[in-house]
Amino acid sequence: PFNLTGILYFPKLKGKMDLNKNKIQLYCNQVFVTDSVEGIVPEFLTLLHGVIDSPDIPLNVSRSYLQSDSNVKKISGHISKKVSDKLEEMFKKDRKDFEEKWDDIQVFMEYGMITEDKFYDRTSKISLFKNTNNEYFIFDEYKTKIEGNQTNKDGKLVILYTNDTEAQHSYITAAKDRDYDVLVFNTPTASHFIGKLEQKLENVTFVRVDSNSVDKLIEKDDQQPSKLSEEQQNEIKPVFEEVVSKDKFSIQFESLSEKDAPITIVQPEFMRRMKEMSELGGGGFYGDMPETYNMIVNANHPLIGKILVTSDSGDRLKLVKQVTDLALLSQNMLKGEALTEFVSRNYEQIGS
Repeated sequence: PFNLTGILYFPKLKGKMDLNKNKIQLYCNQVFVTDSVEGIVPEFLTLLHGVIDSPDIPLNVSRSYLQSDSNVKKISGHISKKVSDKLEEMFKKDRKDFEEKWDDIQVFMEYGMITEDKFYDRTSKISLFKNTNNEYFIFDEYKTKIEGNQTNKDGKLVILYTNDTEAQHSYITAAKDRDYDVLVFNTPTASHFIGKLEQKLENVTFVRVDSNSVDKLIEKDDQQPSKLSEEQQNEIKPVFEEVVSKDKFSIQFESLSEKDAPITIVQPEFMRRMKEMSELGGGGFYGDMPETYNMIVNANHPLIGKILVTSDSGDRLKLVKQVTDLALLSQNMLKGEALTEFVSRNYEQIGS
């Protein structure tokens, strides 16, 4: 229904959102019309750079007129379709090459799928998931890979992910020890995109590996028996509350394997995700809420048992302080004076 010529290309986004509104220039018969394309070109396409020339774009009119012009709206939809068609062509023609480009176009793909349902419908079958082994899957492939081991007791598929493979290495290792697979979602759009996937995919939930203890990430019917009674847990819980801020940490006892860490620090999935979404917009008042964590005490770990049987209150406090500081240190949460004191204390223990 109209004539259209142009070149659009992917810039190096480097994992950051760069909504440059003036990077696509519109021309009419090689005469410049505007580079202010908001409302004319779909917002997610403003991540691209390039030029578009069409004799059907009217000259010398206001941008508000352009936004309401029927031909311009058709051009906008056509451009979106051409981009998705090209991506599908790249995927089908040379999947390996497409996988090699994925890290550079992932932000664009996610942003487009979040903001435009038609683009989601066109590209969901070629959108890739990368795991911590640098393997790539479309959703149906990944579902087949993990559904045998990562379906919870309620029949829901649980997809585990990390946004930082180095910072969350211990959590990823613990998950892999259970033969779980972990995806990498480290883009600025990740939290919004995961929310979109949970809306679109049936009976699927996404859980970050550091949001709970490893046995609680994917809840099964079988439960580990606890070596500590409720009374024993209540006896030592105040000691843990004495060494960390009650406003920042909630102490919880769980029955985990003896091989798991004595203390695990996690941040609940819902609150953390809302805060992340607020950074890009859409999280509302959650963005202003303080950071809070769950400190999970492994009731079956020998060190926790040792703390229980330590009769001297001073020695008990020292043990709790040491295991708690180690847990904080492992998550890069031990800083300033607390870190200095921890280092000095350990030097003294080595010397004695």
